[in-house]
Amino acid sequence: MVRGINKTEIFSEAKDKKMFIERLSAAVIEGQCAIYAWAVMDNHSHILFRSGKQGISDIMRKVLTWYAQYYNRRHKRTGHLFENRYKSILCDEERYLLALVRYIHLNPIRANVVLSLEELDKYLWTGHRIIIGKEKNKWMDTGHVLAQFGETRRQAIREYRRFMTEGLTMGKQPELTGGGLIRSLGGWSQVLSQRRKRQREDTDERILGSGDFVSEVLKEAEERQRRQTKLRSAGKTVQKLIEEECDRRGVSIAELKNGSRRSKVSEARMVIAHRCREELGISAAESARQLGVNTSSIIKAIARYEQKYGD
Repeated sequence: MVRGINKTEIFSEAKDKKMFIERLSAAVIEGQCAIYAWAVMDNHSHILFRSGKQGISDIMRKVLTWYAQYYNRRHKRTGHLFENRYKSILCDEERYLLALVRYIHLNPIRANVVLSLEELDKYLWTGHRIIIGKEKNKWMDTGHVLAQFGETRRQAIREYRRFMTEGLTMGKQPELTGGGLIRSLGGWSQVLSQRRKRQREDTDERILGSGDFVSEVLKEAEERQRRQTKLRSAGKTVQKLIEEECDRRGVSIAELKNGSRRSKVSEARMVIAHRCREELGISAAESARQLGVNTSSIIKAIARYEQKYGD
């Protein structure tokens, strides 16, 4: 979820929305992500991702940095465009995928930008018309969404439209966008029921899912963080990783940091970038500064590593 600072407009014209979507689509294809739903409104945007191996932070950084510069230049303004960093919530796909697809795509109707599902079919700034086949693109995974509704495309679209129609009376559904405990349990009635039974369930405002799902995600994140903290506490640094890999491969550190594309140097840089992320939790931007290249080069290097060696 991305919002304008102080709820101001971030898309003033159709061209702004078009440029944002074009930039997003390029980043999604490069990052090997899937998008299941999206909506671009005047002062905010919602996007439902299945992230690739690199996650979504690099994608969103590139898209939002570029767009803020474009918008300020085009509309002759200065200063921050977005309200802090984008807000992201990790979602339990099995439980929430379809609810989120519907919630996001009905945004224009809830905001009275369009007044009916028939008008939404023609509205350019959500993924709804792509799912029903009114428009095609290469970066939205409509097949995965439609597969949840039927075996044939015609049947799936018919059932999807029925599902969307059922959602027209549901209102804003705050449980899908905020309040970790309320969202995870499915509403205040469930929270109160749990309290009466003196039962507790793991919750986190960054995660949309059952207590078991939340617990599993947090456990995985904590284990990874512990591994990285242990290595850092033992004195492992980016510089030591660089020295280790350069020694192992007979590569000069100076040549590595000067952006050399010699195959042996590129191989060393690729491995170092991967190790920085996995062993130390270092961002692509920080790795880029340490290795003397730009962030996109690091992202591509990590992708090459995973393609060559797997996870």
